[in-house]
Amino acid sequence: MLEVGFAAHLFFDLMQRTDHLYTDIEQRLAGPLPQVELLACEQLGDARMRIVIDHPDGVTLALCEQVTHELGELLEEFGLEVASPGPERPLTKPEHFRRFIGARARVRTRQPREGHKSFTGELVGASEEEVALAADGGVVTIPYAEIARSNLLSRER
Repeated sequence: MLEVGFAAHLFFDLMQRTDHLYTDIEQRLAGPLPQVELLACEQLGDARMRIVIDHPDGVTLALCEQVTHELGELLEEFGLEVASPGPERPLTKPEHFRRFIGARARVRTRQPREGHKSFTGELVGASEEEVALAADGGVVTIPYAEIARSNLLSRER
């Protein structure tokens, strides 16, 4: 029991740290690179950080290099990986879900809902509080606070 509690404590500490880093990175990029959108910030172990960015004109190697340069201080603490969203773009904000209504997505919840933690289907709605997904069992609405991870699915699926 102590091990589970300790692991949970470490998980939530890591999650809070990643949330703080997400906000910090978003603020650092807002001034020099205002059109760059931070989609995801993920700490990979103790010494690696992956960030996923997007830009209205697409993400190029040069843009990834610019972002890395702007986040130079993070390089002192982490090995930094800057990536484009690719075809399975992360969905992290209500505006992301609204932008891709009609597309197929996978939404994974923190806790089981209706016996499942993963829902796959067409995005059919997105308010400020929740997303609606037409999954196999019908339309399911999931509050953003309950989403652990979500992304678009490539069209080949």
